[in-house]
Amino acid sequence: MKLYTLHNKQNLPITLDKAWDFISNPKNLTVITPTEMRFTTISGDEKAMFPGQIIHYSLKPILGIPMQWVTEITNMKHKEHFVDEQRFGPYAFWHHKHFLREIPGGVEMEDIIHYKIPMGILGQMVHPFLVKPNLDKIFAYRQKKLIELFGEYSLKQVNK
Repeated sequence: MKLYTLHNKQNLPITLDKAWDFISNPKNLTVITPTEMRFTTISGDEKAMFPGQIIHYSLKPILGIPMQWVTEITNMKHKEHFVDEQRFGPYAFWHHKHFLREIPGGVEMEDIIHYKIPMGILGQMVHPFLVKPNLDKIFAYRQKKLIELFGEYSLKQVNK
């Protein structure tokens, strides 16, 4: 079994409250997902995030192929972290940890994802040229979109 890891960090010049309010609202996942994926929430985004919450999505992540994805919020500490795990969807395994940490002049957002591709050796073969580049593209879009929404973090902002 091959378990892959994706690790991203981003600093934003916003308060911890603002970062948490945005990132912990399931409706905002549509805002920070590339539009060509046609990502929509089917159910589960009606309430503020809580442990045990089930969120059901529809999307077209690769080659325009439609699929549905169900995740559960399995762990959460207010303004610190939350974990979403796939219950049904495109991966054989998906465990996504989201961390927020106050830093001088803003907030550090960190994502750590552990995932496994289905279809055994065939899945491992397509990972480097199909799955991994697609995930990298999604997180690059997310980073760009968060900068558009909240501004770019720089040391100049820390010294103001």
